Amino acid sequence: MPRAHTDVDPDDGLSTRQRRLRPVLAVNTGDGKGKTTAAMGTALRAWHQGWSVGVFQFIKSGRWHVGEQDALEALGRIHRETGVGGPVTWETMGTGWSWTKAFSASEDPAEAAREGWRHVRSLLAEQALDFYLLDEFSYPLDWGWIDVDEVVDVLTHRPGTQHVVITGRRAPDTLIEAADLVTEMTKIKHPFDAGQRGQAGIEW
Repeated sequence: MPRAHTDVDPDDGLSTRQRRLRPVLAVNTGDGKGKTTAAMGTALRAWHQGWSVGVFQFIKSGRWHVGEQDALEALGRIHRETGVGGPVTWETMGTGWSWTKAFSASEDPAEAAREGWRHVRSLLAEQALDFYLLDEFSYPLDWGWIDVDEVVDVLTHRPGTQHVVITGRRAPDTLIEAADLVTEMTKIKHPFDAGQRGQAGIEW
């Protein structure tokens, strides 16, 4: 699709500019590799546009330090020092959300996930960020820790032009139906199938 061109001409009364300002809800799901990787690439694009970026990791352990965190936090420092790009917030459930120390995520991961969602929900209501990456958010939805219908209602009625990307396997059907952009990663081959362990620079 060169230059983001589409042959569809919707009869919605909106100008091209108005359509380009509409907020996007995207879901990267499926069993293949690359869901978070693709979402992080979109976060880089958001930063380049000068948007405020928030990454909220719902499942990954705090001991699993990923390269994208260092890269995006470095870009956040560049923004603070030079004004280039946008501000960056990074939160990981496994280390304990920074805004609360009321409980340990390792002791009550379901409540930790709900606390993370409550915080994201309040940020959306305040229009605090331009771009949200809810990494592995599909899992607490799939496990019943967080009510899917409430999440879909909040996301579909979020104010302003806030963009949201959700990653993880087994994204609920209601979330997929509500999303504007859905990509399913399908595994064809993977080095793990041949006994290869995760590699620095490829998996983290």
